[in-house]
Amino acid sequence: MARPNILVVIGTRPEVVKMAPVVAALRPSQRWRATVVGTAQHRGLMDQMLETFGLKLDYDLDLMRRGQTPAQVLSRTVERLAPVLRREKPALVLVQGDTTTALGAALCSFYQRVPVGHVEAGLRSFDLMRPFPEEGNRVLIDRVADLMFAPTRESRANLLAEGLLARKICVTGNTVVDAVQWLLKRKPVCLPVPLERFLACAGPKAIMTMHRRESFGAPVREVFAAVKQLLGEYPRMRLIYPVHPNPNVRGPVEKYLAHPRILLTPPMSYPEFIHMAKACDLILSDSGGVQEEAPSLGVPVVILREVTERPEVLRTGLAVLAGTDQARIMRAARRFLAQGRRRAVRSPFGDGHAGRRIVKRILDFLG
Repeated sequence: MARPNILVVIGTRPEVVKMAPVVAALRPSQRWRATVVGTAQHRGLMDQMLETFGLKLDYDLDLMRRGQTPAQVLSRTVERLAPVLRREKPALVLVQGDTTTALGAALCSFYQRVPVGHVEAGLRSFDLMRPFPEEGNRVLIDRVADLMFAPTRESRANLLAEGLLARKICVTGNTVVDAVQWLLKRKPVCLPVPLERFLACAGPKAIMTMHRRESFGAPVREVFAAVKQLLGEYPRMRLIYPVHPNPNVRGPVEKYLAHPRILLTPPMSYPEFIHMAKACDLILSDSGGVQEEAPSLGVPVVILREVTERPEVLRTGLAVLAGTDQARIMRAARRFLAQGRRRAVRSPFGDGHAGRRIVKRILDFLG
C-alpha cells in the first residue's frame, strides 16, 4: 500500500519559517511522505530561509517576476501547481498563513478535490483593507479548508463565529514559537561586522521593519519622521533597519532615513534578525510575525499598524498598537524605553510544540 503523500506549499520567507517545524515533524516517519513545493513568490527571501532551516524543495515553480501583482501570482500558482497535484496525488495539501501563494495553492487543491490544511487559521483583523490583501486571503482559505490549525483559542473562536465546523478546527499554537525556540537553542550566530559594531555601541538600541502595502506613501513618511524624532530625543540611541526590497519601501528609506545613527542593511537572515532583535531594547514593526516573536524574545514592540489580527500580544504588556501616527509612535516608544528591557513572558502563541500537534491531527484526519 502506497504511503500517503502530504504536500507542503511555501513561497515567502514567513511561510518557510512557519512551515519548517511542520516539515521537521513530518519527515522522520516511514508511514507517510512529505513533498515540499516552492512557488518562489519571494525568490531571494524564500531561498535564504530554506538554507537556514535545511529544507530542500521537491518542486520549484519559480513564479517570481519583477513588478508582479497579487493577481498574477495567484493565477500562476493555480496554473503551475495543478500538474504537480495530478502527478503527486497528495492525500492533503498544507498551506500557511495569508499569502497569495497560500490562497492559490488552496484554490488549486479545492478545484481538484484535494483536502486542504490551513496552518495559522482564524486570524482576523475584521478589515479587508488592513492588511491588504492578506485579510481577504486568509478568510477565503478558511472557507475551503478541511483542517484549520488555529494558533490560539481566540483564532478558533473567530472561525466558529463564521459558522465553520468545530470538528475541522484544532488549536495547536503558532509554529513561529517552535522556530524561535529552535534558533535560540542553536550555537551563537556569527554576525557580519556591521551588525557586531552596532551591538557594541553604548546606549539604547532599536530595530525596525516595515513593508505593508497600506503603509506605502504618506504613512511611511510619518513613521520615518517619528524615527528621526526618537533619535533626536535620545542622543545615544541607535536604530537598525533591514530594508525590504520592495521599491515602495526602499525609495523613501534612501530619501528620508539618512542618519549617522541609523544602520540600513539588506534583509537579514532569520537567525541574524532574531539575534539582533533579542539584543535590542525596542522593536518598531508592521510585521505580524514580529508581533508573535516579541513575547519569546522579551522585547517590547511598537506595532506600526492601525489594527492587528493578533490581539493576544497586546495583553502581554509587550506591545502597543500605534499605527503610523508620529505622536502615537513617540508615546509608545517613550513608555517602553522608560520601563527598560523586560524578561521573556509566557507566549500567548504557544509552547514550541505546534508542529507536532499539527502532524498528529493530520494523521487522525487521514485515519
